[in-house]
Amino acid sequence: MFDVRPVGYLVGLMLTAMGATMALPLLVDIAEGREHWPVFAESMIVTCMMGALVALACKNSVGKGLTIQQAFLLTTLVWVMLPLFGALPFMLGETDLHFIDAFFESMSGVTTTGTTVIAGLDDLPKGLLLWRGILQWLGGLGIVIVALVFLPEMRVGGMQFFRSEGFDTFGKALPRTIDISKGVLNVYLGLTLICTLTYLVLGMGAFEATVHALTTVSTGGFSSKDASFAAFPGAPQYACVIFMILATLPFVRMMQGVQGHIRPILHDTQVQTYLRWIFYAVVLVLAYDFAMNGRFDEESLRLRLFNVVSIFSGTGYTDGDLTAWGNFPFVILIAVGAIGGCTGSTGCAIKIFRYQLMLRALGQQARRIFHPSSVMVLRHEGRRVEDEVLQSVMLLFTCYILSLGFFSVALEMTGLPLMESVTAAWTAIFNVGPAFGETVGATGAVAAFPDAAKALMILAMLMGRLEVLAVIVLLVPAFWRN
Repeated sequence: MFDVRPVGYLVGLMLTAMGATMALPLLVDIAEGREHWPVFAESMIVTCMMGALVALACKNSVGKGLTIQQAFLLTTLVWVMLPLFGALPFMLGETDLHFIDAFFESMSGVTTTGTTVIAGLDDLPKGLLLWRGILQWLGGLGIVIVALVFLPEMRVGGMQFFRSEGFDTFGKALPRTIDISKGVLNVYLGLTLICTLTYLVLGMGAFEATVHALTTVSTGGFSSKDASFAAFPGAPQYACVIFMILATLPFVRMMQGVQGHIRPILHDTQVQTYLRWIFYAVVLVLAYDFAMNGRFDEESLRLRLFNVVSIFSGTGYTDGDLTAWGNFPFVILIAVGAIGGCTGSTGCAIKIFRYQLMLRALGQQARRIFHPSSVMVLRHEGRRVEDEVLQSVMLLFTCYILSLGFFSVALEMTGLPLMESVTAAWTAIFNVGPAFGETVGATGAVAAFPDAAKALMILAMLMGRLEVLAVIVLLVPAFWRN
């Protein structure tokens, strides 16, 4: 019989931990003096109590470890339960959202998508704005741990290539799982602190710097301003570009760099490809702007660099109407949003590693046509890529494309126009953030979407963040019988 207790115990602990973090926005609301703090007091009590009760009820399973079925269930259940309880402050607070909107906002936060249903951010209590940032920060940290610890063992999307026992680190063996988690947490905390201080130095207020650091490092994109990062033109945007890129580099490589081993990150082909593709995308949109408008100045460079990196990294901050750039730049943005950052980072979408494998496999197949008798071995980072890894990557590509098509059609069936349907499916399944179209509010909010459309986007955000297969496999009866 399937034992759900190990899963329940871990989910209970995570709920309790998330409930404890509600003390931070509670204290901010007390300091602000807007009498909004009881919302977080109530939410914290309910979340901590439910988490503690579940953990206590399942405590007798401690030490048993997890089966592969339990690992799949755990990853999905965590990304359902945390947004569920994370929605409480939105339902009880000044936003007074009904369930589907509150759950949407919370799911968008924990999955670091960044699409919002809330307009009028400038007038909200600071506690709620901070809570949105905390949700994204927790989600960003969680997905790095999942990518490094769970997905390799679950063999999702070729991630078995990055198993800690065999991951080539240029002669430096990776530490055990617990040490990887601690190292990643230290890098994540350090990056957040440096980002906060940088924003402060560049002129942001303490609160804005903190919230935007939380959502930059997590590549989430929630802002405390309706204008998003357009409220901070100039140097803060250049700084944001740097931190968005850093947050989408492999955290294991950055952990090694902090330990004094710089060579791995400098020679990582995934990092090199990512930076090169960012450069290509920025040059293409700049060249189009120059060709169409004869314009090339600092503002044009900054806006295109900022927005391209924001979409490429999946952060989703915006500055200006991106559809006004023209059809060609808009297609570039859609394409890079589907690529995403590096594996083992807070970035979303399909990831650079998988595109590398796909392109190399296509190139190898083309060569095989002209040299049918030759023996060819597919390699990445000097290591052989097994057929199982390549098949897993191709399956993930197929699932993403089919999911994009399914959600585009399903969203249009809810009454949304074609533009909104396709871009909403794109932004949700790839966890990018912005949607486009006349139905989308001036601040990027999708509050006008039908509830059915929001429910579909919630499912798409969940599937996209957990790389589709980790959710779909739970619906296959054969998986539970094996």
